Amino acid sequence: MTAPLLSVRDLRTHFHTFSGVVKAVNGVSFDIGAGQVMGLVGESGGGKSVVGFSILGLIDPPGRIEGGQILLDGQDLVGAPEEALRRVRGRQISMVFQDPMTSLNPLHTVGRQMDEMLRLHTDLDAPARKAACIEMLESVGISRAAERLGAYPHQFSGGMRQRVVIAIALLAGPRLIIADEPTTALDVTIQSQILKLMRRQIADRGASMILITHDLAVVSEMADHITVLYCGKVVERGLTRDVIGAPAHPYTRGLIDSIPDPRHRQTRLSQIPGTVPDIRNLPVGCSFRERCPRAQALCAQADPPLTAQRASLHAACHFPLTEAEAP
Repeated sequence: MTAPLLSVRDLRTHFHTFSGVVKAVNGVSFDIGAGQVMGLVGESGGGKSVVGFSILGLIDPPGRIEGGQILLDGQDLVGAPEEALRRVRGRQISMVFQDPMTSLNPLHTVGRQMDEMLRLHTDLDAPARKAACIEMLESVGISRAAERLGAYPHQFSGGMRQRVVIAIALLAGPRLIIADEPTTALDVTIQSQILKLMRRQIADRGASMILITHDLAVVSEMADHITVLYCGKVVERGLTRDVIGAPAHPYTRGLIDSIPDPRHRQTRLSQIPGTVPDIRNLPVGCSFRERCPRAQALCAQADPPLTAQRASLHAACHFPLTEAEAP
């Protein structure tokens, strides 16, 4: 069996605040193979983005990685020196953020910001770097690329800025892209274009991707595997077709049921009752039990472990859904 490109094992990232310890990521594990796309899904506050920042070593005080491993080709990034992490960022692992205006420096041209990535991570000379930047802008669908290198971020539309951010992330040929809600800040008419672009670009380059989102509809089109987070823990993971087609965890089922279905325009949307509990003071047992229609006494006594439900599907639930209960 081929070893995974990235293996996250029992990752725990906590934030020590005056009001208590926020266990934003509390025992998360998953693997990503070369060329795979994994969707990391859950509601806001579930720990998705913190997982991405942890992988890149971008956790600042009062947060810190309390334990676990982040293995890139078998090399543990947890506790690695900052100099070693700088060599990983951009060259081995890149990140696409959800708001391109916070990712791009408004005081520098797009060309200068792209050139910086190549200066840091390649041995190309100036003419070769410029040619590479032009080629990359053209590959992400920006016309008059040579001319646009001299433009500033504010001179691009939102969709074009996100294309620039994707281009910068791909420039140094990283093996893993972490895309954190890459289409949230975009108009709905542009979202599909950007997602198709990202899928095509990583496929052409043989890269892997972690797609962080709350939108299962997006993940179902993009990802090979899905990992569902709730309150900092993995509650379900498996192949996309299995998680979407027949989820085992009630939380995943609730997320799927809340997706609008154009075939039933007159039907009221389903919603998960209640709210996410205070992560500083989680209830004993299953964190989802107070919102779960299947909760029983056992759910208040013990936190369910992540166990195999079917061949390629794992869920952390005492009373999981069966295939016959598929949506």
